Amino acid sequence: MQKSSIIIVGVLFIGLILSGFQCSSTETTSARLYIQQKNYAKAMDVLKKEVANNPKSDEGWYYLGYVYGEMGNIDSMLIAFTNSLSVSEKFKKEISDLKNYYWANSFNSGVNLYQRGNKTADEDSSKMFYDKSIIAFKNATLIQPDSTDSYKNLAFVLMRSGRSEEAIEPFQKLIELKHELDGYRYLGEIYYTLGINKTSSFNSTGNVEDSISALENYEKAISVLEEGRSRYHDNAEIVRILNASYIGAGRNDEALESSKELAEKEPDNKVSLYNYGVILLQTEDFAGAEKQFKKALEIDPEYENAIYNLALTYVKWGTALSKQEEENEEYTGEYKKKYESALPYLEKVVKTDSENAAVWELMGKVYGVLGMQDKALDAFNNADKLK
Repeated sequence: MQKSSIIIVGVLFIGLILSGFQCSSTETTSARLYIQQKNYAKAMDVLKKEVANNPKSDEGWYYLGYVYGEMGNIDSMLIAFTNSLSVSEKFKKEISDLKNYYWANSFNSGVNLYQRGNKTADEDSSKMFYDKSIIAFKNATLIQPDSTDSYKNLAFVLMRSGRSEEAIEPFQKLIELKHELDGYRYLGEIYYTLGINKTSSFNSTGNVEDSISALENYEKAISVLEEGRSRYHDNAEIVRILNASYIGAGRNDEALESSKELAEKEPDNKVSLYNYGVILLQTEDFAGAEKQFKKALEIDPEYENAIYNLALTYVKWGTALSKQEEENEEYTGEYKKKYESALPYLEKVVKTDSENAAVWELMGKVYGVLGMQDKALDAFNNADKLK
């Protein structure tokens, strides 16, 4: 996952107006006194009686909502406020102000709890703070369901606490409300990661359901990221994840196009160049793959993935040329030059990864084609020992 940052808002202070309303019932008068004393349990008791006896008591519902808010019961607070406004708009401004207050209170509580979780070394304590932060941000989304900042922070804390799948819904809200870049980028990455995990599970167990689930998640990532790319043309991160999703889904034509786009956007990024080279190699554009891998190695001469795949490019290139010569019955020996080009890169790989049986076996084949039988035998023996 990409590094994300929590948004902080200023603290909002507000006081409850407890006087100025005429013709109050005995219950609401008592409730205001209990509220002044911060005896919220008593206030709630009398206010529940008030609204039970008089469901049209806009004042009773209003004060009950306030008490619920002070006791941290946001769901009930919102229901009470809605009931008050359904009777009349007498307390509309007060309710709006209180919602703003409780939103800011919940939001900043979520930020503070998240920061405490980051600073806590103990894993269990850190999890506790993150869980409380998540609750606070969820309350903020309930109070102001159109606030993208609430959804964004909620999603980031969920990811930070390892609950990425739960972050899907708030990121979807970011897209729904404002088509935010972070919504597309992180939602696409979550789906892509789920696809990778299911692919890994399928490779380990052979469970077909994992393979189906992997493809479904890659396709979800592609759907989100394609829309994101249409709105944020120059964002390389969206293109990068989209490209990986195309590859995961086996959509090679689109992967080729997006790999090329990313390599052009990031000509100094060895990984982007390497990925483009891999796709070109898969499509048997050997000259194109050679070019991209060499560019990557110009940036990092020790980039092992590029070294190995450049060697593999030459081997596959040589094999294709050899087959072509046989079909045309024109034996120029040109294919051997490609095998010769592969050798120094393969030999460099085994110096840093001498336990890789596949590389030793590939070297043995190359040595054999080039007539270097002693070296071929040694390479095959090394491969057999590691299997």
